[in-house]
Amino acid sequence: MHSEARPDWLHLPDYAGHGIVNLMASLAEACQAPATGYPGLSGNLLDDVSSANNIVLLVIDGLGYDYLLRRCQGSLLSSYCRARLTSVCPSTTTSAIPTFLTGRPPQQHGFTGWFTYFSELGSILAVLPFCTRVGGRSIDDALLSPAALCGVAPLFATMQLRSNLIMPDRIAYSSFNRAFSGNASIIPYAGFRGLQRALRRVLRGSRERSFSYAYWPDFDSLAHRFGVDSPQVQDHFQLLDSLFADLVAHLPGSDSLLLVTSDHGFIDTADTTIDMEAHPELKELLLVPLCGEPRLAFCYLHPGREAAFEAYVRENFSRQIELLPSNLLLQQGWFGRGQLHPQLASRIGQYALVMQENWAITDTVPGERALQQIGVHGGVSHQEMYVPLIIVEG
Repeated sequence: MHSEARPDWLHLPDYAGHGIVNLMASLAEACQAPATGYPGLSGNLLDDVSSANNIVLLVIDGLGYDYLLRRCQGSLLSSYCRARLTSVCPSTTTSAIPTFLTGRPPQQHGFTGWFTYFSELGSILAVLPFCTRVGGRSIDDALLSPAALCGVAPLFATMQLRSNLIMPDRIAYSSFNRAFSGNASIIPYAGFRGLQRALRRVLRGSRERSFSYAYWPDFDSLAHRFGVDSPQVQDHFQLLDSLFADLVAHLPGSDSLLLVTSDHGFIDTADTTIDMEAHPELKELLLVPLCGEPRLAFCYLHPGREAAFEAYVRENFSRQIELLPSNLLLQQGWFGRGQLHPQLASRIGQYALVMQENWAITDTVPGERALQQIGVHGGVSHQEMYVPLIIVEG
C-alpha cells in the first residue's frame, strides 16, 4: 500500500518555524493576541514587526514560491521575497485561510478541504461558501455558523490592536468571513483599483496601531481556469507587480510594514485527472463521495471493504496515487501539532489518496459538473506547498 520511506516528491508543512502558521504566531504576538501554541518565524525576518504602526498582510490566493521564482524573475515582488514558507495540509484555500484568520492549522481549526464531511451533521459541506455539496444550498448561519464547526476563536477577537479585514465585496460579508472577523472592521472593495485604494488607506494609517488583513482571489481563479503557466496568469501577475510597486512607493515615512504571502501554490494538470465515474467498482466501495481536494482526497469506506479498496488502488493506480491510512497522517503531523480538533479524525476518513506528479482525482454528485480545472492544488508537491514571504518596511 505504501512504503516506509517518504517519497522525495512529498513535501510536508513545516510547523516548527518556516510556515504560514509561524508567520501568524509572530503576528499574533506583535498584535498582543494570546499565543497560538506555535513558535514564531525562525530567524530575524520580523524583528521589527512590533515597532511598526501599521501592519498589513496581503494574501494573494495561489501565488506559489515556485511560480514567483521560476516565472517572475526580475519582478519587484520577487526582488522583495525574503523567505520560502510552507502552507498547511491540504495546501488549499479552505485550510489555509482559516489559518490566517485564527493562527492555527487544521489540527486545531478542523477544516480539511473544499469538501469536508462533518460527521456531527451527517453531511458534506463546501466550507468557504458554506453550503451543502448536493444542491449547493446555503446554510443559514443563524442556525449553524462556521464558527461552531471550528475548534478555535478568530485572531481578530483577541488582538489588542485595531484591525481590518479587506475583502472582495462579493464575499466580504459571507457567513465564513463574518464568523471569523471578530472585532475587525470589514472593508469591502470592488476590483483591482478598489483593493489598491483600500491598501493605500490602511498603509497611511493613523496614530493608533493597526493590523490589516487583505485578500486577493483572482490569481487563483485564473490559474484554475487557464493553468498557472498560462499567458493569462502571467499578464495578471504583471498587474499585481504594478500594484505592489505603487504600494512600495507609498510606504516611505508611513511607519508601516507590508507583508505579502499566499495560501498555496499551483500545479497544472494535462489530461491527468482520474474520474471516479470511470471506476464504478471503486466508487461502490465508498460510503460517501470523495472529500478533501482533487490532489489529496479523503475516503470513507463501507465497513469491511478495506482490503478490496486497497487492492483496487494498488492494482490500478500505483503510479498515480500514494495510498495512506488517514491515521498515519495524524501520527506524522501533516495537519499540525498539539491537541487535535475533537472531530479532526472523522473529517479525514479512513484513507487519503495523495496524488503523485500532476495527477488529480474527482467524482460528482447529482447536479454537479465534472471538474474541468487545468490548474489544481491541495497536494504535497513543492509547487503547491511552498509560498513566498515578501517584506517591505516603510
